[in-house]
Amino acid sequence: MAMPKKGSRLITVDGAAFRWQVRHKPTYRQGNDWTPLRFAVERADAPAGVLLVSLPCARPDNWLGERTIAVRPALVAGCIRRAVDQGWNPAQAGSPFPLTVAEDELPALLGEPPQYLVPFLWGMIPAGGGIEDLPRCTQIWSRDEPNTHP
Repeated sequence: MAMPKKGSRLITVDGAAFRWQVRHKPTYRQGNDWTPLRFAVERADAPAGVLLVSLPCARPDNWLGERTIAVRPALVAGCIRRAVDQGWNPAQAGSPFPLTVAEDELPALLGEPPQYLVPFLWGMIPAGGGIEDLPRCTQIWSRDEPNTHP
């Protein structure tokens, strides 16, 4: 069965067209960060073999506010190349081919150090960031401190 076109994205890697997708809604286990962020990949023109990539972080919509990363095309392309090197044949039907990415492998797959994000009330902030990183946030000042800010 082919991956639905709705919600999936196309990417061309080394001349071959692929379709990739992160599950629309988290499962209960993913929401609780019991299982990692995952995405699936298959050939776009002749879907057969599926690649299932597990990343070393939580989904962006996890319920516990655990750190995450954005699944970008550079990461998807790197994972496809690595899976092919490890024996994945996208033209061969069968069980999904699992690719588990370790934290120390992310820089090589991305071509740069990963930029982690932390879910917050109104969106995402960079890991280690602060209130100044929130575009729609206003700071609430204490009654005990004089308000010197307009």
